[in-house]
Amino acid sequence: MLSQAFADDRPPRTDTLMPTIASGWQSPLLTLLLLAACTQPALAAPDEDILGKAQGYPVAPSYAKSRQEPYRVGSFSALETLVPTCTLAPSATPLPLPQTTPINFRYHFRGQSATLDDYMQHQRATGVLILHDGNIVAERYNYDRSADMRMLSNSMAKTITGLGLLKAREAGLIHSFEDTAATYVPELKGTLYGETKIINLMRMASGASYVEDYSNDDDRARYNRITHLQGNIAAARSITERAEPEGTRFNYAGAQTQVLGLVLRAATHKSMCDYIETTIWQPIGAQGKATWSINPVDQTEVAQGDFNATVRDYARLGLMLANDGVVAGAPIIRTDSLLDMTDPARQPAAFRPGQMLWHGSNYLGYGLQVWLLPGSHRRFVLLGIYGQAIYVDPELKLVMVHTAVGKDAAGDASGSHLGAERDALFRGVVAQYGRW
Repeated sequence: MLSQAFADDRPPRTDTLMPTIASGWQSPLLTLLLLAACTQPALAAPDEDILGKAQGYPVAPSYAKSRQEPYRVGSFSALETLVPTCTLAPSATPLPLPQTTPINFRYHFRGQSATLDDYMQHQRATGVLILHDGNIVAERYNYDRSADMRMLSNSMAKTITGLGLLKAREAGLIHSFEDTAATYVPELKGTLYGETKIINLMRMASGASYVEDYSNDDDRARYNRITHLQGNIAAARSITERAEPEGTRFNYAGAQTQVLGLVLRAATHKSMCDYIETTIWQPIGAQGKATWSINPVDQTEVAQGDFNATVRDYARLGLMLANDGVVAGAPIIRTDSLLDMTDPARQPAAFRPGQMLWHGSNYLGYGLQVWLLPGSHRRFVLLGIYGQAIYVDPELKLVMVHTAVGKDAAGDASGSHLGAERDALFRGVVAQYGRW
């Protein structure tokens, strides 16, 4: 989940696949060449045989096996065939994403210079799309994935849940993030999570004793088992030990997002799919439908993950964030709300990049259900296990969407250094248009 500091912080160079067209006119043949170059796949993706190339990248026979390597590629683009889901309908007027002269971005990593095409051969990325000022400047797919496939978000969905909460607060359905979860979900009255303020759940700072390390028997695994057997309320009630005062220390736990999902449903009197469809998904101009896994026991969304959308629609979500809540001139989310979510200066010191310690690193900070990046100005990133990410730089109007099938949940722990090289790639993108 966490990105690591870089071994090589020199400003990367970038180069283009072909010269920029000086005039606004292009021949039909040149336009076709541009489109082909923008979406061309890498020559060879890593570990194709291990990941099921010979079998056509099959979908797992069950959800329980969807993370296994022979099924990971297929399952991460077809999760909705394995579990019950609800649907978010697309916009009646999809937001165009024009394709411009493609750029084969160059970056530095561990003393070596590389390009985006090299990156697609180094790491298990299924899709990478880069927007600048609303235009697609690079788009790549590996493992026979394509632009029309819905890709699994994993924990990037947490930020979508957070955006829903911001909208509910703007609408007055949530009075204040200083309210406790039990204010809206009476079934949680008297429980640890129920008596925790919404703001501290959003910052992953409930103070609960909780370990989420993606082992087979960590607190996350136990929590999810209870959820699947008895429902979200029962799972939330199972967390009873507060190791430290709420609001004082970051401790990443998807259980907190699950409770936030219950708050959002209760406050809006709608399912998360229905509420986010009308307040966020359709307003951003999504071109395709999205799906969200639901727990069959209580018919509630998996607020902490399992959202599915195309890479281009993830880019549209990132573009709304890069434009501080505005899409095609229409405000979707108030800028002030997004600053509450993504501005390090609006977080307590213990949650800012350079000061927040997590797993031995203080590289990242954490806002309201989103990771905060260091640097000269505000940048942030939606992250999910196995390599999912949406990087956003509002000042430079940059968005980089990255979907993947990393070797392990953390990405870097296996020695492939996916997260670190992915961040180095984004630094190369930033260097094309500004400075870090």
